Amino acid sequence: MAAILLEQQADAIPADLPRHDLIAQGLRDLAAGLESAEAMLFQIGAPRLAGLGLQIPERAASPEHGLYHLLARDGADSAHARYNALIRRLVSFERAAECVKWRAGTRSTDS
Repeated sequence: MAAILLEQQADAIPADLPRHDLIAQGLRDLAAGLESAEAMLFQIGAPRLAGLGLQIPERAASPEHGLYHLLARDGADSAHARYNALIRRLVSFERAAECVKWRAGTRSTDS
């Protein structure tokens, strides 16, 4: 998928949605070919995010394991707690976007 499309999608995510920054950064990192925690988190949420109209790049084989291993490199003792916190943030974004009926390609979150 073209990096420019991912960048455009990242820029279009409304700033008033909770944790929009994580989702947008995940898209930007995927566009740049980076394996960051944000990119892995985006890939974990890909099935639900696709339902919001976001174009999803090819999914990693196991983004759940990839995210955990990235977090474990920075501190194995806290990796599980940080993993769960990131998943909660992803779910918060997904629920809020669904609640306001936001869809990628729309200009506002008005329903």
